Amino acid sequence: MYLFYPTLSRIPNMIAVLFVMNMIIACTIIFLERKNPSATLAWIMILFLLPGVGIIFYFFFSQNLSRKKIFKLTRSEEEAIGKSLQRQIDEMKRGEHVFTTGAAQCWSDLIRLNQVYGRAYFTQDNKVRIFTDGKEMLNKLLKDIRRARNTINIQYFIIKNDQVGRQLLDALVDKAKQGVEVRLLIDAMGGRQISMRTAGIRALLAAGGQVAFFFPPKFKFLNMKLNYRNHRKIVVIDGQIGYIGGFNIAKEYLGLKKKFGYWRDTHLRVLGGCVQDLNARFIMDWRFASKEEIVLSEAYYSGIIKEGCTGVQIVSSGPDEGRSQIKRGYMKAITSARKNIYIQTPYFVPDNSMLESLKMAAQSGVEVRLMIPCMPDHMFVYWATYAYAGEMIRSGARVFIYNQGFLHAKTLVADGEVVSIGSANFDVRSFKLNFEANAFLFDEKEAAKMETIFERDMRASYELTRELYDQRGLVIKFKESIARLLTDIL
Repeated sequence: MYLFYPTLSRIPNMIAVLFVMNMIIACTIIFLERKNPSATLAWIMILFLLPGVGIIFYFFFSQNLSRKKIFKLTRSEEEAIGKSLQRQIDEMKRGEHVFTTGAAQCWSDLIRLNQVYGRAYFTQDNKVRIFTDGKEMLNKLLKDIRRARNTINIQYFIIKNDQVGRQLLDALVDKAKQGVEVRLLIDAMGGRQISMRTAGIRALLAAGGQVAFFFPPKFKFLNMKLNYRNHRKIVVIDGQIGYIGGFNIAKEYLGLKKKFGYWRDTHLRVLGGCVQDLNARFIMDWRFASKEEIVLSEAYYSGIIKEGCTGVQIVSSGPDEGRSQIKRGYMKAITSARKNIYIQTPYFVPDNSMLESLKMAAQSGVEVRLMIPCMPDHMFVYWATYAYAGEMIRSGARVFIYNQGFLHAKTLVADGEVVSIGSANFDVRSFKLNFEANAFLFDEKEAAKMETIFERDMRASYELTRELYDQRGLVIKFKESIARLLTDIL
């Protein structure tokens, strides 16, 4: 008992310390970080409703990267990219650019936005192949890897140490032994099942391959960059073949995990000039994570396979710039659409500007169709998604619940002419916190394929009508309300 009283006497002091720390952090958020008002209020609510826990959350999840330029270009690289992009912009302004598709001509204002705001070069000598099945995509990827002669640059958010991850690592080890330059970049959080001590990674390093982790923890169980992840999925083989989309590397993405069942995703295999831009994106990420002194111009050395006429822009975004380039491209496509907008996303947690753009499109007569999964992989995000889906229904949009497994595709199709496929979800995390990459396609034929895919998926879905949504119980309404409060930090 004697020992207990001093402990109790210290409690008021501990409470005072927590209160002072909360006040300091709250002032930092309000006056220094200058987050948007809703995010600021959400953080202050967590700090004072969960004393102590809120402070821990803040240090792990609320760092501000917007003032840090982590993907630095040399002066010569900056000049070369700037001049090339400006030449293309000026050519289009003068009406001298010859477009290969009517879709590109019609959506030249979106192309211009991506050039000016997203610094995305426009190429139109591309051939694309759309994958919606993980096994089919992985088989083709492994076949391309086995045929590689010079370089393999490969980057994923998630690679797991399961039979699928080991299959990929084994293929990379074989190519490294043959003298192919192999660079593997994994997000440290998404790829936390794999480390430098993993057998497949050690084998790849021993074979001459290189491996790097994006934002690794400074201590074993303490990662202060927990909230900022590299969500991109990029592969470039011999500088000629590229992959970009939503699939990661693990057994669930092949539909081999009972919890999720069939995994429905969308990925692209691309040939053409856009592969150079994919490679440049990889090299910038790689330089930062690995510290290897590799020049960006190496992305443009290989001869490009020119087999098509699809217009493509590779648009990337991240929290280091605070510009939300992919979100801006989404919004331009939504506000410019005249007929229809088809969206597939596992997480629909839009900020106010995105939500109002979609509601305005639906209310002005554009047919807006939104497809979301029938099951959660992140509970709070799922209920926030459900809440925002209800808001879209009330605005005249149609919402479909994919009911044949888990829907993980991140796609947009507008007016059967422009398509976006990549890693960016329709949520605040993708717009503000994650490093993302999307391909914007300007081609009526590819857009028609994506519309057909959406309509096929509708047959594996049920429509969440206004009547069905209004029948939800009090428990669901409570979950939605709590999830929406946390929208800006999910």
